[in-house]
Amino acid sequence: MLFGCDFSSAPTTRKPIVVAVGEIAGPGSVALTGLQRFATLDAWSRWLRETPAWVGGFDFPFSLPRELVEHLKWPTEWAPLMTHYASLSRAEIRETFAGFCAARPVGGKFAHRATDGPAGSSTSMKWVNPPVAFMLHAGVPPLVAAGAGLPGLHIGDQNGRIALEAYPGLLARELIGRRSYKSDESAKQTPERLAARTDLLAALEAGTTRLGLRLLLDAERRAELLLDGRGDDLDAVLCLLQAAWGLERAASPGPGYGLPASFDPLEGWIVTA
Repeated sequence: MLFGCDFSSAPTTRKPIVVAVGEIAGPGSVALTGLQRFATLDAWSRWLRETPAWVGGFDFPFSLPRELVEHLKWPTEWAPLMTHYASLSRAEIRETFAGFCAARPVGGKFAHRATDGPAGSSTSMKWVNPPVAFMLHAGVPPLVAAGAGLPGLHIGDQNGRIALEAYPGLLARELIGRRSYKSDESAKQTPERLAARTDLLAALEAGTTRLGLRLLLDAERRAELLLDGRGDDLDAVLCLLQAAWGLERAASPGPGYGLPASFDPLEGWIVTA
């Protein structure tokens, strides 16, 4: 199974975790076969464990900046670091990271991973807007519990489950620039954002991306993606395409899946960045 996951560290029925399920449908084509939604972390975690073999692109960070980790004197190997991080409460994470930022100069409050530059992503230590530090805290333990391999970071149980860190904003900006195509606030789900989603989806269907992949979907799915003003469904599809790009390069040199032959095995890397 191939899928992309738009993640929430605190999912609800109103704003669930969204998984776009698909398959390689021939050279340069990815078919969207379904959308699944999970209103609890437990339900999503169980699905990961019970679904046999998969390659998934997940919209949350898989690790923290090395600069931050070394400053805090936390473990500098990925597995022990994640074990330590999972043992902390969200309040402890917020307090620790806020203390780190408070001691640094304006304009350099946060530490960044090497992948943040080419990906244009937020630092994984942010606890608000978006709270990616909490997404890391909530998301990585279920991947490990499912026995998933995280190329370059964690071997896993070699059970055919492969997790890739994805970032939908990277692919979206390539196609429509900085135009906003989503909002969690219904009052801001404007015709302009619908037009941006329409253009973005049209570009994905035409395959006009550097990934060299064309999205295939039926009219019902197309309408569903366009009507979702939050953009969660479309973000899951963007992650699906990034995962498909990685899957096509599973046997590439280094860690595989199109990831750089050499990247920091503590920090991780965003696929396609």
